[in-house]
Amino acid sequence: MSRLLLDLGNTRLKWALQAQPAGWLARGAVDWRQDAATALASAWAGLPQPAQVIAASVVDPAREAQVAAVAQRLFAQAPTWLRTPAHACGVRNAYAEPQRLGVDRFLAMVAARADGHAPCVLAGVGTALTLDALAADGRHLGGLIAPGPQLMQQSLLGATVRVRPERPGAIVELADNTADAVASGCWHAAAALVERFATHAAAPLGATPQLILGGGDAVSLLPLLSLPARLGQDGVLRGLAVWADAQ
Repeated sequence: MSRLLLDLGNTRLKWALQAQPAGWLARGAVDWRQDAATALASAWAGLPQPAQVIAASVVDPAREAQVAAVAQRLFAQAPTWLRTPAHACGVRNAYAEPQRLGVDRFLAMVAARADGHAPCVLAGVGTALTLDALAADGRHLGGLIAPGPQLMQQSLLGATVRVRPERPGAIVELADNTADAVASGCWHAAAALVERFATHAAAPLGATPQLILGGGDAVSLLPLLSLPARLGQDGVLRGLAVWADAQ
């Protein structure tokens, strides 16, 4: 038996075919800028029939419907969509309206707790930069959302007239040109916010938290941090697997 797990993020759809009780049989990702339905149909055509299709999404209903249609056509079943709960798998959502917390953030906390990493700070570095503090007992203490480094750069270029780099910038400490100044300013701003959040979270968490980075730009941000940190792999997909096992 196997499960097909889907993580519909802002930039990409990541998927994994999970063998039960553990392990990935196959995995992949599709960028939303391509023909996602065609790419998924091609990627999934040779997969064995999954017992379940379970999905977490932060995208619009139209893209969810597109993915559901492919799953229905290939596997004769629609995805089960996980919407953010108030509590599950030992994690208690801090939001007064639980469904307003991104399900990707909740599942990353589920995975971190299941792996024994709490207390921790989870930083999702993608289109958005998300930060969450998770206590040792599974309480989510809250978090922050800011533009990710790439989105910061796009916003700056879209809102200014004279800031027009002629090439992609390099990340440096002291820039002597506009391209490097824009890239460096945005990446260092993201790093500073992560460091500040992790430092200030220590007191309410009652301990120095582990700092775990996930998301498409996590690898690029990691070396800019002055605090000890580690990369978390496939937090949403692993959280989905933990949640599915608990049902």
